Amino acid sequence: MKAVRPSGLALTCYLILLMLPLYWLIKMSLQSNEDILGTFSLLPVNPSFDNYITIFTDSSWYLGYVNSLTYVLMNVTIVLLVALPAAYAFSRYRFIGDKHMFFWLLSNRMAPPAVFLLPFFELYHAVGLFDTHIAVALAHCLFNVPLAVWILEGFMSSVPREVDEMAYIDGYSFPRFFVTVFLPLVRNGVGVTAFFCFMYSWIELLMARTLTLTDAKPISVTMTRTISAAGLDWGLLAAAGTLTLIPGALVIWFVRNYIAKGFALGRV
Repeated sequence: MKAVRPSGLALTCYLILLMLPLYWLIKMSLQSNEDILGTFSLLPVNPSFDNYITIFTDSSWYLGYVNSLTYVLMNVTIVLLVALPAAYAFSRYRFIGDKHMFFWLLSNRMAPPAVFLLPFFELYHAVGLFDTHIAVALAHCLFNVPLAVWILEGFMSSVPREVDEMAYIDGYSFPRFFVTVFLPLVRNGVGVTAFFCFMYSWIELLMARTLTLTDAKPISVTMTRTISAAGLDWGLLAAAGTLTLIPGALVIWFVRNYIAKGFALGRV
């Protein structure tokens, strides 16, 4: 009989502990409040999909997912369009104050979102952007753009400058060179950058709650408003939480080939 290695046993225990909250969330989503608050059981008691049916048939719930995906995808698009040329500039050129500006970008990422709530709230009310998808997307750019520039700059600096020079000698214009030659070389960085930006914007609550009211209210805000006279609807909350995991899992699936190199800034 083959002996069980301590490392294998530790890994198994870790995976069980890691998956236990996820399993319990799915289990709760298949039960009613009475069953959840009743007797303890490892398996769902009287399982049903009523909570999921409620989410997919109630506009106040399913529109939350639509709103969240809308401003998250807008944010990722805007961030990449801004961060790619900015990171290229920091990587390839030297100018007065470049290091100070690079640090200033990162300092915005270090600041807590609560610091910017009042300025954003007043500004968006003044220009008529309050309770719109673009308002949340632009607000999240304040935190995602610095992170994206920092990640992409590391990837771009690892690409030899000779690649740029050879492309210019071959007659490539800068837009053609950047899109057809340079971007494929840093696609790992683009993938992991999009992943980080998507995850931050998807789970961020404070700004999304402050800058929206009804038309652009995301699912994270909807989930905080499930308290009624009878208390929290635990089954409905669990079903909503389970569904919020799906977009993140899909993003991880699509960028899975880039994440390993992305976390190592392309050095693996």
